[in-house]
Amino acid sequence: MTRLEPGDTAPDFTLTDAAGQQVSLADLRGSKVILYTYPAAGTPGCTTQACDFRDSLASLQGAGYTVVGVSPDPPGRLAAFAADEGLTFRLLSDPDRGVLSAYGAYGEKSMYGKKVLGVIRSTFVLDEHGRVERAMYNVKATGHVAKLRRDLGLDT
Repeated sequence: MTRLEPGDTAPDFTLTDAAGQQVSLADLRGSKVILYTYPAAGTPGCTTQACDFRDSLASLQGAGYTVVGVSPDPPGRLAAFAADEGLTFRLLSDPDRGVLSAYGAYGEKSMYGKKVLGVIRSTFVLDEHGRVERAMYNVKATGHVAKLRRDLGLDT
């Protein structure tokens, strides 16, 4: 599994969002992007993380960041998740896990002491040109957004 490093060009993609619209990374050029990957919409950890992004969205957007979440969930499940949690940033569906794999966010991980294949909770900060500024793997659902805000120099 290849992991992205600062300075790498982020792999381009086109995925379907919760509303059924196609979204490409190229569409987001010109703004800084926080792309985070998570295993499954509606699970406790993923809900905590998504709500933390939701609650920090105004300050992240104010600092010029666009937040995008990526999971293998189908668009309908993403739409329900967004509605249930009041999420106003884009959630993208990667059912074949091709984008997750390209970002090094799908592969072997440890779950409850066992090795399993799955989505590796990760966050990528991309610059306006699509270059990786930060690549964080195996992040914790709780407290990660606060740490990211500190790392980006934003007040918590």
